Amino acid sequence: MAKHASAAVGWGHHHLQKRWLLALLLMLTVSTVIAFFMRAAFDSCDRNVSVDNVISSARDSVQVADKRAPQIAAAKPSPLSFMKSKIVLLVSHELSLSGGPLLLMELAFLLRSVGAEVNWVTFMKPSETDEVIYSLENKMLDRGVQVFSAFGKEAIDTALRADLVVLNTAVAGKWVDYVLKEDIHRVLPKVLWWIHEMRGHYFKLEYVKHLPSVAGAMIDSHVTAEYWKNRTQERLKIKMPETYVVHLGNSNELMQVAEDSVAKRVLREHVRESLGVRNDDLLIALINSVSRGKGQDLFLRSFYEALQLIKQKKMQVPPLHAVIVGSDMSAHTKLEMELRDYVTQKKIQDRVHFVNKTLTVAPYLAAVDVLVQNSQGRGECFGRITIEAMAFQLPVLGTAAGGTTEIVVNGTTGLLHPAGKEGVTTLAKHIVKLATHVERRLTIGKRGYERVKERFLEHHMAERIGEVLKEALRKSKIRSSKHL
Repeated sequence: MAKHASAAVGWGHHHLQKRWLLALLLMLTVSTVIAFFMRAAFDSCDRNVSVDNVISSARDSVQVADKRAPQIAAAKPSPLSFMKSKIVLLVSHELSLSGGPLLLMELAFLLRSVGAEVNWVTFMKPSETDEVIYSLENKMLDRGVQVFSAFGKEAIDTALRADLVVLNTAVAGKWVDYVLKEDIHRVLPKVLWWIHEMRGHYFKLEYVKHLPSVAGAMIDSHVTAEYWKNRTQERLKIKMPETYVVHLGNSNELMQVAEDSVAKRVLREHVRESLGVRNDDLLIALINSVSRGKGQDLFLRSFYEALQLIKQKKMQVPPLHAVIVGSDMSAHTKLEMELRDYVTQKKIQDRVHFVNKTLTVAPYLAAVDVLVQNSQGRGECFGRITIEAMAFQLPVLGTAAGGTTEIVVNGTTGLLHPAGKEGVTTLAKHIVKLATHVERRLTIGKRGYERVKERFLEHHMAERIGEVLKEALRKSKIRSSKHL
């Protein structure tokens, strides 16, 4: 790995990351800062930086910020207020930094904010102590979410007395059989199954055989809901329950940063400084955990092809850089090595930057100019990073697959390309198009932001989820009474 690229994930990067977060302390509301500090705990490996010194340096770099008193708008009634005093059990197959568990945590906090009693169990946990799990569990405890073992009497008792049980992901279905056993018929009528998966290996009867008996299924996109309906009928010979499509929304905390021009400028400057790129360089980012399904390998091929097109046609454009956020060199996977070998082979070490996987995506969204959503196969179930990028007025170059097609309006808020090798050249041309047409790039970004404001905010998601929860509660009462 080249020194220039690896510098992005070293001590200096983490030191600067703490500075970004503490700089925000001077600019954003308390809730925003709390969210960013929680996330920073997982990203920083530098434990020796003096907090006082960092705060001091942040004040020096953002002197204007302490003069800006944040205006807190009057809170609107929550569409989830009917959940006050309701007892909810959330069952997650794992507790990690991946999308499913984090989304369920957001639901937990939304429910707690309206006075619901929220309980959490994690079905699959490593035997050894895990720092991420420990931190996330303590974050939930701090917010009033009760966390206990998935296999104890407390889990069973809570499931029996709960008004609603939410199973998160298909794999969580194994918990129902493993733990509830003879009490299963008393709990299934009040189960809402929240499904995020698109991969074929999740269609196993051992995971989802109880789907026909639950109060309902909640899925993140129409294309995924249709896929589940067809696959369960054709392959498993079971029928889906009433299924509700709920598009996700951006958190209020992320939107605060996205709409704060001073915060974005500070983050942009510090991220670009840590990456060693100039302010007028053009940064194309792919923000996802590195895997074949996320398409980092094909993205690098497109990026290299775009560089060759620009060179061949002698186009006058700013220097292009690719930023891959979601790397994990400690895992020493074959793909991680392949990506770095490809960069070295093509001699583009000074144009490609690898950044460790992180929860704190806002600094990178503030720093880059274009987001690539390159998920392969059937695409993303939804792909929340897409709407997060659009909140920062970034044009999105996405695969024409999965939930991306329900977010990105092709030619208006982004440009779509085919999944697989067939999409490599198309994506390369789209990169060149946005690099050479500044006004179009900015216009697409603004339209993406407008689309987010119209339908992809936290209150939009809360309204959609609220309607589903009301219906699930209604059905569970009817079905539970039949078992009495």
